[in-house]
Amino acid sequence: MLWPFGFAVLILALLIPILVFAFDVPRLRKRAEDVERLAPEWERRLEELTKRLTVLEDEVDDLARGVDTLRDETQFLQRLLEDSEPREPPHRLAPPGP
Repeated sequence: MLWPFGFAVLILALLIPILVFAFDVPRLRKRAEDVERLAPEWERRLEELTKRLTVLEDEVDDLARGVDTLRDETQFLQRLLEDSEPREPPHRLAPPGP
C-alpha cells in the first residue's frame, strides 16, 4: 500500500539533483550574465525609442493641423468661386484735367 508513495518520494528525491545539475549549466549562467550586462543598453535604447516616438507624434500633430488649415482655405476659396457673380469691370477714373 505504501509502495507507490515510497516510489514517488524516491523519484522526487532523485529528480531534484538532476534538475539542479540541468539548470546549473555554465552556458545558462553566461546567458544570464549577458542579459544583466546588456540591461543598461536596452534601457538606453528604450529611452531613445521613446524620445523618437514623441518627436514623431509631435510631427504628426503638426501635419494634421496643416491639413486642417489647407482644408479650411480650400473650402473658403471654393465658396468664393461658387458665390461669385459676374461683375462689371471697375470703372477707371479719368485723369485730372487742367
